[in-house]
Amino acid sequence: MTPTLADPETISSKAKSPKETLKRYSGWLFVLPYLILFSLFLLTPLIYGFRLSLYKSELLSLSPPRFIGAGNYAEAFRDPYFWKAMTVTMRMMLLVTPITILTALGIAVGINSLPRKRQTFFRSAFFVPGMLTISVVGIVWRWFYSPEFGVFNAYLGAFGLRPPWLGNPAWATLAIVIMTVWWTVGGPMIILLAGLQNQPEQYLEAAALDGATAFQRFRFISLPLLRPVLLFTIILNVIGAFQIFGQTLLVTKGGPEFGTRTLVQYIYDTAFNNYRMGYASSMSWILFVVIGAFAVIQFRVLREK
Repeated sequence: MTPTLADPETISSKAKSPKETLKRYSGWLFVLPYLILFSLFLLTPLIYGFRLSLYKSELLSLSPPRFIGAGNYAEAFRDPYFWKAMTVTMRMMLLVTPITILTALGIAVGINSLPRKRQTFFRSAFFVPGMLTISVVGIVWRWFYSPEFGVFNAYLGAFGLRPPWLGNPAWATLAIVIMTVWWTVGGPMIILLAGLQNQPEQYLEAAALDGATAFQRFRFISLPLLRPVLLFTIILNVIGAFQIFGQTLLVTKGGPEFGTRTLVQYIYDTAFNNYRMGYASSMSWILFVVIGAFAVIQFRVLREK
């Protein structure tokens, strides 16, 4: 039967339509403030940076920016300093990420084995360093590594050891890695600890009743259940390791012999010391693509395994 204009059902459906429309789009209203801020402070600079990378833009030059297409990208691939900085960045990432994740996992397992009342102190103790600004951390650790009156050499000197922490590229890299792990391990530790504490206890109890040791329960139950959390923390740490900047700028200044100058620091030097904004923007986009590629590869590999 075809409803007429006076049909109550038709009137009722028309009366509910504004409410249903509001309900349908209410989620967008809640995320609208974030989308506005995201567009203003992230998306817009990202698009502007890509546009700038296609121009020869030098702040001290009297000539206006000139469109050169992919010229800046071609220069980056021919630049030996770019490849040196990329190599340093890759080395930092390959050292910092596994050490940070394994250390954070070990701390999380240790804290999780304690009674809940005693966990608060240790969580705070390992998380507090991550709340310090990089300027404070850099000043303190530069003092630690000082060859004349540094804390580390003061203790190691009793054993006849005085490593050249900041005077040798290999030792300087190790110094930055140690500092970075100390500064950043608290965040992954908190995430992994939350993942451990949210696991169903009946699985562990059943395994214990079957005679499984603590290591076997962790190896065959806790660790597989922790896989999504591990994937999340690994990707975050890889992204953070690719963006190491403040540590090298404040502690080693990229030296010695550019042995610790990461790609982000090279981009900073190119943009704000050499005033080549277009070339710096092109290197930023190359770094963005590299980080995205690594994140996708890790996500696929770890998800499949």
